[in-house]
Amino acid sequence: MTKISILGCGWLGLPLAKSLLKKGFYVKGSTTSIEKLTVLEQANIDAFLISLHSDSIVGDIETFLKDSEILIIDIPPKLRGINNESFVGKMKTLLPYIENSSVKNVLFVSSTSVYADENRRITEETTPNPETESGEQLLQVEQLFQKNTNFKTTIVRFGGLIGEDRHPIHSLSKKDNVENPNAPINLIHQEDCIGIIEKIIEMKSWNETYNAVTPFHPSREIYYTQKAIELNINVPKFNHSKTSIGKTILSNKIHKSLDYQFIRISL
Repeated sequence: MTKISILGCGWLGLPLAKSLLKKGFYVKGSTTSIEKLTVLEQANIDAFLISLHSDSIVGDIETFLKDSEILIIDIPPKLRGINNESFVGKMKTLLPYIENSSVKNVLFVSSTSVYADENRRITEETTPNPETESGEQLLQVEQLFQKNTNFKTTIVRFGGLIGEDRHPIHSLSKKDNVENPNAPINLIHQEDCIGIIEKIIEMKSWNETYNAVTPFHPSREIYYTQKAIELNINVPKFNHSKTSIGKTILSNKIHKSLDYQFIRISL
């Protein structure tokens, strides 16, 4: 039985762990919350309390990685953590433990924020040019892992994450000056995030980089207006005083290389 360790069983990591268990994998999962340990254990996940820091790791990281062939890293680059520790610093602290473990393959969950926001179509061949601090740190960590020859790393750059309990319309509906009304949306449903990760594992597609965004790109104004009407909440008001700027993220490689068919197209 292949063992998989998931560092970060949050909004995406927990349902991913549950899905992998159903597919016959042995899954170890980490959380930074003592209260959530019970949630993981009740789901039959081998639960660990682990917290990363720039100079140390709190928790039994060695046992968490022991005997696992695959490590999935799904933790956000929080920029206002304890002592303003950098995400890059935390990952540098983690690396030696991975190198000295049984892990052969790493899947790092990244974001399309590594690309600049400009009016163009983006593929995996596009040179990343992050405009935010979180995007910059994600890109540095991507490069840190992909340059390491002790294991193979695949990067998955997800677009905006949505699900049954998570959607940007809920915050946008409260605003009356939303910019870039004509920019395209670049979203992906939780169900497809899980499907793509599982497909990468199934196909053993390592040492790759994938953009993962649903091939559905109506304008922000059209999409969020319709979504607000569907949910019977306030329609956000858009600012048309400036030219809209927004990239279109293409996920053609996922379809061609993994033969993956998106489940939630209309979002």
